[in-house]
Amino acid sequence: MKLIMDERGKKYLIPQDQEFQSDLGIIKKEQMERATIGDTLITHLGKEFQVIKPNIRDFIDLMDRRCSILYQKDIGAVTSHTGLGSGDRVVDAGTGAAASALNFGNIVGERGHVYSYEIREDFAEVAEKNINNFGLKNIEIKNQDIKEGIDEEEIDLVFLDLPEPHEVFGEVYRSLKLGGWLAVYAPYIQQAEKAYHTAEKLGFSDIEILEQLERGIEVRKQGVRAKTRMNGHTGYILFARKL
Repeated sequence: MKLIMDERGKKYLIPQDQEFQSDLGIIKKEQMERATIGDTLITHLGKEFQVIKPNIRDFIDLMDRRCSILYQKDIGAVTSHTGLGSGDRVVDAGTGAAASALNFGNIVGERGHVYSYEIREDFAEVAEKNINNFGLKNIEIKNQDIKEGIDEEEIDLVFLDLPEPHEVFGEVYRSLKLGGWLAVYAPYIQQAEKAYHTAEKLGFSDIEILEQLERGIEVRKQGVRAKTRMNGHTGYILFARKL
């Protein structure tokens, strides 16, 4: 896949072996195949496109979704709070379009691995396509219900984005290594509350619920102020650790 950006700053993620067409003109297949990072491609209308190396954020912004994905502020909180790092092993459930799995896979690197459970076959197929297009080899999509059991052991992080996440906490506790983390994304406070009490009963430590709010700052000639619109409530994130 190649990322190209037009004169307006609009980005397009396209296969390098295909012709590209937009309102600014056509870039021939041969041009796309020969293009390297930093090149400028000219359409038949004389419009310029810059070739850019896509990073994980670019790819997730432009990939096939078909479902909602976690905001960057939420996935960032999960990775930083749990200390996820190179070589770690992650179980991810509720794959969707694979946005979370891709972020985890990008962090744990070649020495690590992500096992992502998705019960819906259509979502699993989209996730597989997205992972293959980005080129990560350390993510395995498992088209199965995590409620039927977690196959992996000695896991560093289990991340759940499920309607009733507390129902699998027993399996999660068994699969985690000592010091491993459970993180749960819950859109509603009732889900987070039930998850909290279940984690307490099972013996998890360091249990807490966080809500991430993000507000940008706008800079104008008149002055600098907070934006009137912000990324407010998206969901609650529960953290718990096996100690």
